[in-house]
Amino acid sequence: MNPKLQNATNLYMEGIRDGNARQAVTQYTGDRYIQHSTGVKNGIEGFVEFFEPFLLRCPVRDIRVIRSVVDGQYVFVQVFQDINNGEAKWVTTDLFDTDNNDKIIEHWDVISAYEGKESDDVNQLNGHLGIEDEHATEANKARVREFMCDVMVLGQADKLDAFVDTASLVTHQGSDVASLEQCIGSYDQVFKLIGQGNVVVTYSRVMKGGIETARFDIFRLESGKIVELWINEEIVPPKHEWTNGGKF
Repeated sequence: MNPKLQNATNLYMEGIRDGNARQAVTQYTGDRYIQHSTGVKNGIEGFVEFFEPFLLRCPVRDIRVIRSVVDGQYVFVQVFQDINNGEAKWVTTDLFDTDNNDKIIEHWDVISAYEGKESDDVNQLNGHLGIEDEHATEANKARVREFMCDVMVLGQADKLDAFVDTASLVTHQGSDVASLEQCIGSYDQVFKLIGQGNVVVTYSRVMKGGIETARFDIFRLESGKIVELWINEEIVPPKHEWTNGGKF
């Protein structure tokens, strides 16, 4: 496994699933750890302060990494969490920046309730797995970058079919999440874009009805067109509730 992905995975598995918060955050983060999950303070002590009480409240933790992308210094994971035997189920999407030693130095996330059932034909997590066409990474990133700029930010809906296989697009999202078409022109900023092979991930600020939303889109492409999409979004809490610099 890529060492950057290994460190990100270990922070989840050892630190949260296995309950070794201090040991994991100390081992897998670098000289600094900037946090954008708004309820968690920066640094090792911020991570420990948040997660040690969580571990006590939630003794049963089934955590699985479903998808991952590694692009240069960045690592992305899509994670399923089942807490206390179904008391809460979450889809978590996390983006990590890493240093030259592969240690984590910054983290952004979006968390939403998992609403589906594993038996559903289409739910928030199922669908195509794995990375293909690694030779096409930069071309696919360029296609999604152009799509996000022209269609999702500038609102040029007439260009949608040039980038998306609209006839057969499979979209994985929660029930209260706006579809891609409903969000055309509402993307205020595409903050990060990374990719690996046929999978490209964007992290964006979306404004819907005056409400600020943080949103990850995971795109799978075939022959230069988007054919499958996973969406995870979270309303950005008011600034007075932040314990760090905010979602972005």
